[in-house]
Amino acid sequence: MKMRWLTTAVMVAAIGFAPAVTFAQAPDKSKVPSADKKFVTEAAEGNLAEVELGKLASEKASNNAVKQFGQRMVNDHGKATEELAKLAQDKGVSTPSGLDSKHQKLRDRLAKLSGAEFDRAYVDEMVKDHRKDVKEFQREADKGKDADVKAWAAKTLPTLQDHLKQIEDVQTQMKGAAKTGKK
Repeated sequence: MKMRWLTTAVMVAAIGFAPAVTFAQAPDKSKVPSADKKFVTEAAEGNLAEVELGKLASEKASNNAVKQFGQRMVNDHGKATEELAKLAQDKGVSTPSGLDSKHQKLRDRLAKLSGAEFDRAYVDEMVKDHRKDVKEFQREADKGKDADVKAWAAKTLPTLQDHLKQIEDVQTQMKGAAKTGKK
């Protein structure tokens, strides 16, 4: 009888203690809705990639407009990275500190290219990426739930739209030059 009472007491104590242990293992200090949290994480990944790829372009590009755009990516996305890191920290959202595998593969692929081949591949990636970014930032600015994340997206959106216009212009110039045989 004593053993049964002891076993029951241990089980009741363990069951009563289990939720506290589970909660302690996975605290979520963030009150940011999951869609906004996902946006912050993806925006941080994108900023890191733009900076790394921009450095690569400012070093490797043969076209001066591509070099200048690469340097602009380093400057603008570097600033955006700092702003977003502070916002994420204030909100209790963790952000990546390095490139994710997708962006690392892209960086590695571009690093193997040179000259006009590098320029075309980089510009094509930047056009595709900035079209996607503009849509995502517009969606967050319009429909985000967290007011601070939504405001940051709205504030950053015009810069991304300007990047898209600039890189589309570079792409058009490069295609026109390719047709006429000019650099």
